[in-house]
Order: sequence, then structure tokens, then C-alpha cells
Amino acid sequence: MRILLSFLFILILLNIGFAQEIETNKSPYPDQEILDLKIDVVYLASDYLEGRQTGKRGEALAAEYIIHRFKELGWTPKGTDGTWLQAFPFKTITNPHANPDDAPIAGTGQNVVAYLDNGAANTVVVGGHYDHLGWGGVGGSLHAHEEAIHNGADDNASGIAAMLRMAKVLKERKVGTQNNYLFIAFSGEELGLFGSKYFVNNPTIPLESINYMLNMDMVGRLNKKRVVAVNAVGTSPVWNEILPAIKRGGLEIKTTDSGIGPSDHTSFYLKDIPVLHFFTGQHRQYHKPEDDVPLINFPGIYDVSEFLLAIIEKLDDKGKIEFTETKQSETRAAAAFKVTLGVMPDYVYTGTGMKIDAVIKGRVGDKGGLKDGDIVLKIGDTEVKDIYEYMEGLSKFNAGDKAPIMVKRGTKEVTVEVTF
Repeated sequence: MRILLSFLFILILLNIGFAQEIETNKSPYPDQEILDLKIDVVYLASDYLEGRQTGKRGEALAAEYIIHRFKELGWTPKGTDGTWLQAFPFKTITNPHANPDDAPIAGTGQNVVAYLDNGAANTVVVGGHYDHLGWGGVGGSLHAHEEAIHNGADDNASGIAAMLRMAKVLKERKVGTQNNYLFIAFSGEELGLFGSKYFVNNPTIPLESINYMLNMDMVGRLNKKRVVAVNAVGTSPVWNEILPAIKRGGLEIKTTDSGIGPSDHTSFYLKDIPVLHFFTGQHRQYHKPEDDVPLINFPGIYDVSEFLLAIIEKLDDKGKIEFTETKQSETRAAAAFKVTLGVMPDYVYTGTGMKIDAVIKGRVGDKGGLKDGDIVLKIGDTEVKDIYEYMEGLSKFNAGDKAPIMVKRGTKEVTVEVTF
């Protein structure tokens, strides 16, 4: 606690600086709420937490801070035995061909679980992971140099900050009162969704009482076009009914159907619970030390949280919503491929083709002449209209094969040849 109080003093100083910045910029957003978002992200993404690696000191400090914030907001604990925490074992899988069940337990992580009891029959779960990659030794770091702290400001301090803002609104404004709310800061996500998998198998409320789950993972980099990827809309018929009507925040949404994805909503979907996943897009700082506070769009986090609050308000008097499976889109999304172009897709691109957000240096695409911003239109003989057809195109090649890649570069169509 002394460590937390010391750091809160530092945050007070930061608060003064941020207040001066906002006063100068005359932001149209509520000053204190933007300050709160900044303070939350600054602390969680500080070097002091050493990248919040699951099972390490930084994870414990982050959990302590999140608990402090929930207490401050007047929520109650709903972890194991009435505490704020839910401990879970995790494994480190180093051999992708090994059976995960045979891997030894590597350590213990902690979910932070908070509850707002409105005396309702159903409970809405809002989640986001707070763990990250530590010094980059585990969890898929894309940093090619010596070990360095991966602060994870977007991934996923941004989602936790948005969640804490929502917790404040739900408590103070008394909105959405016909559901209870369970807010979970998951750990172990970067290692393989360990925290959320453990929760759904060891829930601290009856699983059947969960109405739906909203997951925020990387919501801190809203682009100029204000596009947000909203995934898993096929998990309930209600999503396509209400989402087009929500205009709060002036966001444009790009949707996908599948309930399966690389984030914690998947664990709930696999228990037949309707889910949505919110994501403002990939970027070249993903899983690198450069994912840090100066690049965060704080008004964007505010707008994303407002959009989720609008969903909650829209569904408040609808009772328990219907769940649907998304088998067709899961089958389509699961095209197996043995090669990669070594690029980061722009998941919030809404045009035809697969837009490249960043080309990773030294990888296949870089060697073949692909550039940041290229839009892939064709891989070999496969026309590419979206990310799924891009994956299908890759699935036809093996290591060592050569392939022509047609891209749109500016106003021109260019073909390059790559060797996988």
C-alpha cells in the first residue's frame, strides 16, 4: 500500500500537468473524466510496473491499483471467498506442437473481480485484460532487440481505463439498473486466455445468470475515421438490431460475426453467452516497447466507453438476450496456413481488400517490396476482398513457394513477387 500511495502522489503531479493541458486545449470532453483516463493509463503503462507480466511483481501492483480504483468507485469485491482477487494457475507453452495439458504449471495469476448489485435477475459482464508482456520474453513480443519493458498502453491499459470509467458512470448516474454488473480485469490473456478460461470454469456468480459479456481489448488508438472493430455480432440476433441505431461518440463500426477470437470474450462465447469484442485497430507498436502513453487517443477511449454504455442502456429493459452460435464464420476464419507475409493487417479498414498497417522489417513482405499502406487485392490466383480471403489465399502456399501479390498503392495497382 505504501508503494501505491507513493505512486498516487506522482499521479497527483501528473494530474496538475494534464489539467493545464486540457485547459489550454479547451477540450470538448469532461475535463475530470479525461484526467481519470490519463491517470489510469499512465500508471498501468509505467515502467514501474515492468510490463505487467502474469505472475510477476508488476501484475500484483497493477491488480492493487485496480482494486483501489474499484473501492474508490464504491463497487464491492466478487472474487474468491469474497475477496477482490481470483487466483488461477497458468502454463507457459514453448512448443506449439506439444499437448498443453502436459505442460507444467508455470505460476499463478490473478483476476480482479468487482460487482455492482442492482438486485436484478441477470448480470452483465464487462471485461478487459490488464496483463502484458513484461520485458518481452513471453507472450509474442515482436521486439527484435535486447529485452525491454513492454508497457502495453494500448494493449490493454486502454481497455482497463475504459472499464473503470464505465464503472464510475454506472454507479453515479444510476443507468442500466435492471441488470447487475460484474467487471473483470483478466490476467493471463497474453499467455492464452488463462484468466478468462479459469473464470468461466470457476465463476464467482452463477454462469446461467450472465446476460451477455462486453470485452475491450486495445481501444486506445481510435483513428481519424473513427472506426471501431466490433467482433462477435453473430453471437446474438439482438446485436445487429441495436448496433446500427447507436450513434453515441460518432463512431463508425466495422463488424464481424464470429464469437471466436484472440481475446477473453472467446471464453464466454464457448459457454453459450452472447459476447461483443471492441478493438480500435492494429498498429506497428503492437507487442513492442513503443506501445506507450504518448500515442494514446484519450478522447477516443472516452467515446468507445460511451458506445458500450449506450448498448447497456439500450438493452436494459430487454431481459436476457438470445445466444446464437457462429459456426459458419468460425469455419471461414479458421483457414489453415503454413506461411505468412510478415505484415500487420489494418483490422478497421472498411474498403475492398486487406490493407497493410505495417510491414515487419526483414520478413517476407518486406523482402518482396510490400509497403505500409498497401492494400492486398490478390494473392496468386485468389482475389482478396477482406481479411478472410487473404487468409484463404495464404493457405494455398508452403514455405519456399513464390507468389505474385497484387496491391493497390495509392492510385496504382502494383504486383510484387514474394518467396515464402
